[in-house]
Amino acid sequence: MKKLSHEEISQKRSTLETLHKVKKLPVYVVLNSIRSNYNVGSIFRTSDGAMIEKLYLCGYTPYPTKKGSSDERKEILKTALGSTESVNWEYVKDPKEVILKLKNDGIKICALELTDKSIPYHEVKKADFPLCVIVGNEITGVSQELIDLCDFSIEIPQYGIKQSLNVAVAYGVTIFELRNVFDKKA
Repeated sequence: MKKLSHEEISQKRSTLETLHKVKKLPVYVVLNSIRSNYNVGSIFRTSDGAMIEKLYLCGYTPYPTKKGSSDERKEILKTALGSTESVNWEYVKDPKEVILKLKNDGIKICALELTDKSIPYHEVKKADFPLCVIVGNEITGVSQELIDLCDFSIEIPQYGIKQSLNVAVAYGVTIFELRNVFDKKA
């Protein structure tokens, strides 16, 4: 076994020009009122790795600014490492607008949140795709108002004393499990 060089890795990866050839994961993600620029940047990078369909930044979630901006949101660009260019994204203030549109288009809606009926994230089925995953605020999670619009909720079982993971970590665990479920041959 030999570690690949940066050049060898780059040769195997898609480029912005060839990205359209990669099969996208039919998952739409709604980030609602994420407060950390670093979490947003990390979620962009993870979204690129999983090749999701679209990322919606809602509420007071910070969104990327143009390169070279002196704006504090440059932290998003630094953490995202260019993935703000490869991930299809849009800022929409009201998450309900996005959720209702997707629901109207026949897309199932789920919250990444602990509820009285949440299922473990690894129990999502291929029949649940296309899917919209709502990811909530680092402290308050997904609001009840948005949970009321969901078809189901998913959770990541916790085995320690803490009841949750960092939002970007929880998103990464979940989105790659969804990628695995979708890519499995039936």
